[in-house]
Amino acid sequence: MKTALKITGILLLIILSFVVYTNYPKLDIITGFASKNVCSCTFIAQRDLTSIESQDNDFSPVFYTKNNINYKNKSVTSTLFGLNPRTAVYKEGLGCILLPENSSAQQISLKPKRNFKPNTAPFPYGDEAQKDTIFKNIDYKQLDKAVNNAFDAPNEKQKRTRALLVIYKDHIIAEKYADGFNKDTKILGWSMTKSITSAIVGVLEKQGKVNRNQFHLFKSWDEDQRAEITLNNLLQMNSGLEWTEDYNAISDVTKMLYQAPDMPKIQLEKPLINKPNQHWNYSSGTTNLISAFIANQFKNKQDYLDFWYTELIDKIGMHSMVIETDFEANFIGSSYGWATARDWSKFGLLYLHNGIWNGEEILTKAWINYTTTPTNTSDGIYGAQFWLNAGGQFPDLPKDLYSCNGFQGQKVSIIPSKETVIVRFGLTEAPEFDFNVMLSGILKAIK
Repeated sequence: MKTALKITGILLLIILSFVVYTNYPKLDIITGFASKNVCSCTFIAQRDLTSIESQDNDFSPVFYTKNNINYKNKSVTSTLFGLNPRTAVYKEGLGCILLPENSSAQQISLKPKRNFKPNTAPFPYGDEAQKDTIFKNIDYKQLDKAVNNAFDAPNEKQKRTRALLVIYKDHIIAEKYADGFNKDTKILGWSMTKSITSAIVGVLEKQGKVNRNQFHLFKSWDEDQRAEITLNNLLQMNSGLEWTEDYNAISDVTKMLYQAPDMPKIQLEKPLINKPNQHWNYSSGTTNLISAFIANQFKNKQDYLDFWYTELIDKIGMHSMVIETDFEANFIGSSYGWATARDWSKFGLLYLHNGIWNGEEILTKAWINYTTTPTNTSDGIYGAQFWLNAGGQFPDLPKDLYSCNGFQGQKVSIIPSKETVIVRFGLTEAPEFDFNVMLSGILKAIK
């Protein structure tokens, strides 16, 4: 018996040593991801640790981390087998921020101004319940079947949908949530946040403060060919700048999100490896570079932080939304926008209505048309920080469909020809989750 236990102990030690050895170069990123994600899910989404670890952090090697929550200081420290502690701290208005080495939470002092004034109008333009409406052209049985089919059956763990919301002619016609989630749960949109960043540029252009065709975007680029990169090139992901977007390795994007205190700087310092407008390359670094460009249009960081909320987010009633920042108070416009499914749907409705919100023009129709114009060399799948179906990626869906997309299958789909916005949150994407089937099934119910 003792011999067997000894052998088992040795084997476990060998396995443990192997795991640590093979992942040691990634430790900073692994514990950084764990602490940041647990912190945000705890203090923004108000979820418990058991739920977070069993769902959001349930993949190797992240599920080996130990996560200690300090509720008093609103921080989370994560380690992997006791190694490489990383701490993320929650700051009101800014979300959770990974602390660089030899830094403290006291160095973070800014806070965006918000307008949470209640609006007594019915959804979507206010906070009150929507007016009951039955549409004769909707097959509600077929709609319910399509919605229910997007969720796992009992004891299943494949589709992993958390929220599904269908808006038709400004009315919620279907809404369903997984256990532990509801209409008030803030959910991370991941790269759907890129579309918010694009919209901020659209607001600035409408106000005459920027032009999508301008170049000489950053002083450090003025002495080389990067000076010719336009704002349009950044928005359309075809700047020609070097970037590797690989979440399964130590790459530009993982180093940016989990190691860099100043995230836009990573892409800012990259060389030009292709001619602008000749090579489409998906890059979260590029979106954070756009965020830095936006910051440069203001006298100070406070005005920059306020602008996103006063001129767009709070103006259209997305009061649950929090866009997190890095340590240097740059909005992480590539990845870290949190809001309820209903508030994400409001953003989709703004685009569905060509930039008009309850009678007020927030974005111009020309900006919406620009957003949905395919990027050169993208094969019709990408516009200005939005994904398109112009190339027929989804064969059973209208080609005018376009969407905000995020990691693990977050999606706000806008279908103008059907006057519909569909919001889905989950933990799986293609091929485990078939969006063509889900979306087409819902749209078939609308005659």
